[in-house]
Amino acid sequence: MTDIWTLIGDILSFVTIASCLISKVPQIMTIYQQKSTAGLSMKGLVIETVSYTISTLYNFTNGYRILNYFEYIILLTQNYMLIVIVLFYRKQLNQKFIGAAVLYALVASLFSMYILPKSILTFLIPGTLPMSATSKILQLLEILRTKDSSSISAITWFISAFTNATRIYTIFLDSADIMLLTNFIVSTGLSSAVLAAVMYYKKPKGKEE
Repeated sequence: MTDIWTLIGDILSFVTIASCLISKVPQIMTIYQQKSTAGLSMKGLVIETVSYTISTLYNFTNGYRILNYFEYIILLTQNYMLIVIVLFYRKQLNQKFIGAAVLYALVASLFSMYILPKSILTFLIPGTLPMSATSKILQLLEILRTKDSSSISAITWFISAFTNATRIYTIFLDSADIMLLTNFIVSTGLSSAVLAAVMYYKKPKGKEE
């Protein structure tokens, strides 16, 4: 029976990773087509990226199975692209951004090479829950403030809610890490809330000004 639950967990992990391969693509395409970032929270996107980075490094340095966190690597790659595209359309690609990107890469490399102690990540990992929640709350508030989700992809947020939900099962099965479980439970709820707001404020194409 244990083997069956493990098999289900592995299948869900593969489905999650496959979904994450295209998770941010609809959002990137929506911005490109709209030539606009209206309703998109840049602060939320940056906070989400930091949260994903900490979670990736925490899982990696603790030797957890890569199937349980590989989607973070995929999402991070897509987030990097999304940040560059958003800054491009907002005309904010400058030396300040380059400096921040270099510093970010340096710190992440020091952790991945075990030069910086993983105890720091153990200290930081509880912070990914409020960071993840904050990034989604900021996005939700931005949509509610502008009452415009024309530049936000509903598919991206559906995938976010779905993959967070599947991870509740796979993490419970593999490590039952309470911090990670709590993170995914809260993230599932907030991603669903953002999805609902996106659908509610999405303007019909015929009514867009």
